[in-house]
Order: sequence, then structure tokens, then C-alpha cells
Amino acid sequence: MNLAYRDIRHGFGRFILTCIGLGLLLGVVLAMIGIYRGLVVDALTIARAPAVDLWIVEANTRGPFAEASRIPGDVREAVARIAGVESAGGITYQTVETEHMGAKLRLYVIGYEPTRPGGPPEILAGRGIARSHYEMVADQSTGLALGDRLRVGRNTFSVVGLTRHQVSSGGDPAVYITLADAQKLQFDLAPSAARIQQARGAVGGSRDTVNAVVARLQPNASPEAVAEAVRRWKHQTAITQEAQEQILIRSLVDRARRQIGLFTSLLLVVSAVIIALIIYTMTMEKTKQIATLKLIGAPDRTIIGMIVQQALALGLIGFSIGVTLIAGISDYFPRRVILEADNVLALGLVVVVVCLMASGLGVRAALRVDPATALGS
Repeated sequence: MNLAYRDIRHGFGRFILTCIGLGLLLGVVLAMIGIYRGLVVDALTIARAPAVDLWIVEANTRGPFAEASRIPGDVREAVARIAGVESAGGITYQTVETEHMGAKLRLYVIGYEPTRPGGPPEILAGRGIARSHYEMVADQSTGLALGDRLRVGRNTFSVVGLTRHQVSSGGDPAVYITLADAQKLQFDLAPSAARIQQARGAVGGSRDTVNAVVARLQPNASPEAVAEAVRRWKHQTAITQEAQEQILIRSLVDRARRQIGLFTSLLLVVSAVIIALIIYTMTMEKTKQIATLKLIGAPDRTIIGMIVQQALALGLIGFSIGVTLIAGISDYFPRRVILEADNVLALGLVVVVVCLMASGLGVRAALRVDPATALGS
């Protein structure tokens, strides 16, 4: 006879409601893990998109994502001549805000040279940029469609292609335009500011300025060896792709990781306390039944098994509800939520351990029940 099953069936409605409540709590825990994974992937997406091996940036900076970096665009020609470099291209990054269909639209604008590294990794619909000016490839999350016209800065761009999963570390959807258009957008002064500079006699600098030069190496070339060759130059430094990703993780998502980790730990503690209190309450409500079992000679392991089985059933059913819920609504979150199998499995194991530990309070209470209680009124 399975005592845990019979006891759950006796109060089935209340047990299911309890599982649903616990499932919502565990769903939040899983969502926080998925949000953190999404933050990491989003932070690395733009850096991985060009599929390059080396980033050349301004000296004494850590690249275009962690710090401001400006270098002359013609550095790409010098980089391209280094032994082991297959191709190199200038690239710019900037955040702009515009309007589309009467609503504010915040974009992460990437400027690149269509014949060089730095463009979108894939085109889902439409085509890549074919003209030197005023064409744009946009991420699907912008809400833009093929043929849409969007004013960015003082120019209007036509959307000729769509890509996906290209967002900045802050979650802003990316759009790709030519390097010439991006330089004009980023470095050209507004007419009023240009007139003031001209009146002051200030001489404008070269417009061929980029935030970084990216380099794709030949198959047998060593990224560190090429980077060391660049570091010998006076005004530039080189960062390998691996080092760039480490900078992004430590600089942009480290605090989020710690905060989400702390919040997730607190939620697990709360879940453990809730399970412990529920099991303890369920045990105390069965004091007379447990005393009767003891009086007729039921061994302690039978009673302990009933309580532990109830705790595991509560935790695993609640966990299943939480996983199903988050898997169903993850696509509706403002930021990407990534549920990986190893994370779900690890949380499931944690829930099992928490249930076993939480059942200890009920087991302790059950073992202290006096068999003589069954003879009372």
C-alpha cells in the first residue's frame, strides 16, 4: 500500500493548488536563469557576428564595446598587409533613437564595408547592402519590414534585408548600414554646430574614422602572434576574439550575473522554506493517523517514506509546471530567455535535494508522535 499516494488522493485539490503555487515560484527561478543566459548571449552576439579573429582598437582601451575607441580608417590597410591576415575592415558602433510609425525606436547602428568583414552573419529575407548609400539591413526585432523607409540622423534609409538575433548588450536591435553612411551619422556635425566650428576657425578632422578594425586571419595564422605585431604600433592595440568575449562578459554582464545569482539563491531558499512548511503542516494534520500506524506496528521507515515521497511529488510536479510555463511564455519576454537542457536538469536536481532536506522537518515531527495519541478522543 502506497500511503503517500492515498494521502495525496484524499486531499487532491489542495495538493494540486499547492503544486501550482510552487510551480510558479520555481518558474520564476528558471526564468531568472534563462534571462542571465540570454544576457550573456546578447552581449556576445554583436562581437561574434563579424566572425573575425582580431580587433584593433585605440591604444590603452579595451575595445568598442567596453570603452570608447577611435582610430583612423586607413589602419585597415596596414592590418591587411600583416602576414597571416586574410582580410580586414573598419567598423563603427553607435546607438541612435528615431521614430517609426509614430513610436520611438532605439537602434544599435553598425557601419561596415560590404566587401570586408563586419556585416550581418545571415540574411533571412531580402538581400544584403548593394548600394554605397542609404540602404539598411535590420534585425527582425526592430519591427521593420522589407521596403520600409526609416529616417536615421539627417538621411532616410530603405530596408533591403532582414537578419535575426542581432542586438546590443543593452537589448537594442541592430541595423547595418555602409561605413560611409555610419561615419557621416556618427562623426559629422549638425549644420549649426559646423557653422560654429567654422566661425571659430576650427579645422575638421578626417571623416575616415572608425571605432575598430576587425581582421580575419588565414587558417594557420596565430591570433596572438598577429596581435603582438599590432601592439608594437604606437597608437593602436589588438585584442583577440577570445579576449574580447571575456571583456564583454566581465564588463557588461558581471553585475547582472551576481545580482541574478543572488536573487535566484534567495528564491531557492524561499522554495525550500515553503516546501518544508507545507510538508510539516501536512504531517501535523495527520498526527492521529501516524499514531495509529505506529500503534499497529508500522515501522518508522514506512512513515518516513510517506513523507519523503510527498515532498518529492510536491517538488517535481511543481518543477514540471514551472518548466512548462516558462517554456510557453519565454518568447514574450522583452529580452531573450534561453533555456538550456543542462540548466533545467541542474535546477531539477537542486529541487530534489531541496525537497529531501525540507522533508526533514516533517520526518522529525512524525517520529516524535506518541502512539498513544491514537487512543485519545
